[in-house]
Amino acid sequence: MNRPIRNLAVACLVLFLALLGNATYVQYWEARSLNSLSAHPDNIRVRDAEFARQRGAILVRGRAIAESNRSHDQYKYQRVYPKGRQYAHLTGYYSRDWGITGIESSENSILSGSDDALFVTRVIDLVDNQSPKGGNVTLTIDPAAQRAAYDGLRALGNRVQGAVVALEPSTGKILAMVSSPTYDPNKLASHDFAQVGKVKQRLEADKLSPLDNRAIETVLPPGSSFKLVTAAAALGTGRYNPGSQVPGGSRLDLPQTSNTLPNENGVSCGGGKISLTRALEVSCNVAFGWLGLQLGPRKLRQEAQKFGFGKTYFHDLDDPITRQAVSQFPKDAAGPLAAYAAIGQYDVRATPLQMAMVAAGIANGGMVRKPYLVDEIQSPNVKVLSKTQPQYLPGQPAMSPASARELTQMMVAVVDNGTGTTAQIPGVAVAGKTGTAQSAPSRPPYAWFVSFAPAQDPQVAVAVLVQDAGVARDAISGSGLAAPIAKAVMEAVMGR
Repeated sequence: MNRPIRNLAVACLVLFLALLGNATYVQYWEARSLNSLSAHPDNIRVRDAEFARQRGAILVRGRAIAESNRSHDQYKYQRVYPKGRQYAHLTGYYSRDWGITGIESSENSILSGSDDALFVTRVIDLVDNQSPKGGNVTLTIDPAAQRAAYDGLRALGNRVQGAVVALEPSTGKILAMVSSPTYDPNKLASHDFAQVGKVKQRLEADKLSPLDNRAIETVLPPGSSFKLVTAAAALGTGRYNPGSQVPGGSRLDLPQTSNTLPNENGVSCGGGKISLTRALEVSCNVAFGWLGLQLGPRKLRQEAQKFGFGKTYFHDLDDPITRQAVSQFPKDAAGPLAAYAAIGQYDVRATPLQMAMVAAGIANGGMVRKPYLVDEIQSPNVKVLSKTQPQYLPGQPAMSPASARELTQMMVAVVDNGTGTTAQIPGVAVAGKTGTAQSAPSRPPYAWFVSFAPAQDPQVAVAVLVQDAGVARDAISGSGLAAPIAKAVMEAVMGR
């Protein structure tokens, strides 16, 4: 072979190998990216093919709260939510034109059948000439607790703004998570796409933001429920115990200012000096403001961080729209501001999930678990592919076991003799703390209640936030609005 022909042959070989390499790269390495709707939302062919696929179910105790049923149109399957409003902020919705949210989004690869864990299943479906099927996702939710939380908020009115979170203290399992107002995901999953667009626009225009998951997205002043964190910090120093004497007058003189910190309604908490337990029972601002000044902002911030403030720790509902909001303890709570921060005011902000974690950490002997919602991932034939294992939040313990036991007894006193009597359950020791957080002068306070039960063998920890129930300002309190809901959720988990 002469040299020119040999050079031409080598050049052709190089071009052929380059073409083969490029085809392999595009069809193998780039296939997932090219087929991704999030990366290429205008890829209509892929969108319609995925929308016509038989998605796996989202399950609670073996029953579907989201499933795909046969339809009589080109898309073959209709996504259905049997208890749509009750579980809307957990399942999210699956829409052709308006995206996907909630578990539908965060576990989309499993539900759609495209996850690598389902590779063998896809090969079998291909050999059998069957359409790909999605796997199932099992949630940690206790259906009785979820129902109790949903009914409790709904009893305050269909337009009430609030949220409920219940956790299993020993594991971090989310037993209930409800946000109000809610919406019907079935209307967003419909194959009547023109109507779906109208519904979505109406929901987005609603001033009460029903699409928002207030349990994880809304951060508000926790008010007196934050006194649990302040009490934990105080007990942790070793200088205070449940019987320690603290100021209990009607007002606290603040340093560096002529302002004073009053109790609710300006009344005394029971005398010039009261026990720390009594201060928690009656939610004494003066006592806990004074503790905040003694402890200082650095100690309060460190304690808050051990319970999860300032951290992102929950990702089971992450989607392009929803993320866990970070609860915050202010960095500049120096001087008199430490007193306000210690009672959950100033710039302290928390989600209902975060306050449920505070209660759960105390209940679990001072060890805070990471919350999780996804329990198991299953193949289409219900084989368990993975199961979530409980994990501790970094920086544990938040409290020593001895301090946690002391604070538990103080919280029991709140429900037995103090501001939380509406959460009492006959024959069960309930630990709790009320909170009524002031907001702007033009709007009503926020009502909080956090609790766990049974106090000596905790099965459930609950946080309830009533952001706005549309009632008169003087009718708003954690005891009056939030505690009865928490009681119902605790009873549901304990089977009472």
